[in-house]
Amino acid sequence: MTSEAPTATEDGPAPTAPQATPGPRRVRLLAALAGCRNALAVALVRHRADLLVVLAFVLFAGWLTHGLWPDPGRRVLALNPADQALYEWFLAVDARALLGDFGLVTDKLNAPYGVNLMANTSVVALGVVFAPVTLLFGAPVTFALLAAGGLAGTAIAWYLLFVRVLRARRLAAGIGAAVAGFGPGMVSQTNSHLHMTVQWLIPVLVWLVVRLLRAADPGPDGPARRPGGPDRRRLVTSALGLAAVVSTQIFVGEEVLFLTALVLVVMTVTYAASDRALLRRALPGFAGGLLVAAGLSLLVVGYPLWVQFAGPLGVADGIFSPYHFSADLAGWWTHSPLSVAGGPEADRLTTGPAEYNTFLGWPLLAAGTAATVWLLVGSRTPERVGQRRLVLACLVAAVVMAALSLGPTVVVDGERTGIPGPYRLLAGLPVVDGALPMRFALAVLPLLATVATLAVDRALRADGWVRRLVPAAVFAAVLPVTPTPLPTADRPPLPEFVTGGHWRECVSPGGVLVPVPLPTPRQPWPMRWATAADAEFRLPEGFFIGPFGKDATAAMGVWKRPTSRLLDAVAEDGVPSLGSEQERRQAAQDARFWEAECVVVTDDAPHAPSLRITLEQLYGPGTRIADAWTWRP
Repeated sequence: MTSEAPTATEDGPAPTAPQATPGPRRVRLLAALAGCRNALAVALVRHRADLLVVLAFVLFAGWLTHGLWPDPGRRVLALNPADQALYEWFLAVDARALLGDFGLVTDKLNAPYGVNLMANTSVVALGVVFAPVTLLFGAPVTFALLAAGGLAGTAIAWYLLFVRVLRARRLAAGIGAAVAGFGPGMVSQTNSHLHMTVQWLIPVLVWLVVRLLRAADPGPDGPARRPGGPDRRRLVTSALGLAAVVSTQIFVGEEVLFLTALVLVVMTVTYAASDRALLRRALPGFAGGLLVAAGLSLLVVGYPLWVQFAGPLGVADGIFSPYHFSADLAGWWTHSPLSVAGGPEADRLTTGPAEYNTFLGWPLLAAGTAATVWLLVGSRTPERVGQRRLVLACLVAAVVMAALSLGPTVVVDGERTGIPGPYRLLAGLPVVDGALPMRFALAVLPLLATVATLAVDRALRADGWVRRLVPAAVFAAVLPVTPTPLPTADRPPLPEFVTGGHWRECVSPGGVLVPVPLPTPRQPWPMRWATAADAEFRLPEGFFIGPFGKDATAAMGVWKRPTSRLLDAVAEDGVPSLGSEQERRQAAQDARFWEAECVVVTDDAPHAPSLRITLEQLYGPGTRIADAWTWRP
């Protein structure tokens, strides 16, 4: 070796740092992430058809309600704006549960009495779940989401039920789900009846009942019989799930739950009568599971139901006359004014645009009848026998619900025939009395959708002309009832006094603010003030159901105080009151009764100058705050 020998730093390759090898934990993490990515990709490819159906339903629901979306706070469903104001107030009050300020009997309205939320369709579960949206963006945004989501979510839930439980082809399930989720009654009820259209849990409930029945059935005698008898684990989990769904649905919409239960009872009895062997095998386990579910649910909702019927400000009777809210027989073969084939002349066959419950049109009725007959007279293979029993159960339930929708006296084309309707057998019964007869027709939609799904699915599994004719015929029958976008309109902007938070200068949080004129069931617009303020202040009177009718029966709203009647008269005719000494004493007394901290009339109130003059006569000089005059009585 000599000094001329090259060194490593001169001519040789530079040394490389040792490569770090990933540790076992990192390797497992990377492998898990790669596995999740691959599984997600496989799931997307495998369920791409389902995802496309879901996307189509969401987009269609958004299109039907697109009139609300430019500015939900300033847009309103034009056919039922009063109920929209009510439900937005419900959502604002429900959202306060997130702030720890919520009770089933609230003092936020009808001060000083309050309102029993369980006696009203207050959609408590929806309001609580969507509370973050309401508190961040406002109740009108939540309302718009639920209006669209009620339609899309219901259709999606029925689609999944038809695919998973009936094992129907996706095209068949899609057509059936579209009928169930976007049928005339559903679209009509979307005009501010959130408790009727958010039916996401109903297909889940049906699935759990079917799962419970299958778990209770050990199978026929022979080698195929399930060892050990009923599947007890599935019985228990089905009962637990059923209890959870029923309990939740009570806080979404009791009327829908009642209609669903009635349909399931009729279908179960019909199916059991046609399959006595199944009845003998499954009845003990099935009945036991239902009893467990009912008992668990009662533990959860027992107290809220007591509050509703016997608690403070509760009501035990219905408020609407079944003779008025009955379906017209002619409505069944008439097209809804909210569908592509409908016209405004059909309005006379119902009580209003939110109750087009029976307007299926003759093509859909004819197609449903033909599909039912075709399915009932099909071949008698074991699979088809079970399907025939299901179709028969759907048929009987549909006939029963349609007959009950006609009310106590049958009406045909606007004329009372004097023929008693089957509803008379139920009239006056507790709970039943609170359901409108015409809404029984809503239960026909999913039954018709089930038959349509089964018919199209059978045709798609066949060969020849049936494979093409039946789906085409069903689609052609559904096409005329395709809904059109719901009419919307602008609504007046809220006063700066409310939107700017200036109300805090007049009333403390939780205090009583008296808007002039006061809110009523016909004119609930001041309730929007409280909604915009996240229900931080209380209001007298208002739009709600309470025990303020004759002999403490259910009534809409509360009796008006003398000062309230006086202010209503001024707002209506524009003639100010000079304020007699008796009126001033009464005004002071009414203010004390309301526990009023602040009386307010805004510049946009009807005949605002006359109202201001009257209030000055009653309470003295007012104080100007933003675009309002205020008084501290």
